[in-house]
Amino acid sequence: MSAFVYRRVGDRSAAEEVTAEVFRIAWEHALGGGDSSAGRLFVTARNLLSNHYRAMARLRELHGRIGEELDRMPAAVQDSTVLDTLDRLPAPHRDVLLLSYWDGLSAAEAGEVLQCSAPAVWVRLHRARKAFREIYTSPEESA
Repeated sequence: MSAFVYRRVGDRSAAEEVTAEVFRIAWEHALGGGDSSAGRLFVTARNLLSNHYRAMARLRELHGRIGEELDRMPAAVQDSTVLDTLDRLPAPHRDVLLLSYWDGLSAAEAGEVLQCSAPAVWVRLHRARKAFREIYTSPEESA
């Protein structure tokens, strides 16, 4: 079974993990009185391999997105000013702006995170933009 999985994964560690999971599932299935034939093991392995491939694809996508974000880190003074302005905003305003613009969430998705409705997110976003604009355009206060 391990060789079957290894030929498809190409990584010894991942193959061992998937194989262990195959036998764990087979053991649980056998304890319940189910079929634990070799064919069943290969079907289980194939299903777990599909899950593994999807997880690896999501991980590659996440790494790509992180790399893109790092490439867009602020280098200009204007970018630094934007980040400073965000830091000076109250947390609720900063949160809704970051969820909407940085994370790219829709109003409904941001509402789930903020535990409010989509229309409430739009209101919060309007107020946060206004607060951002006021801080960004006003001269920095002396401490």
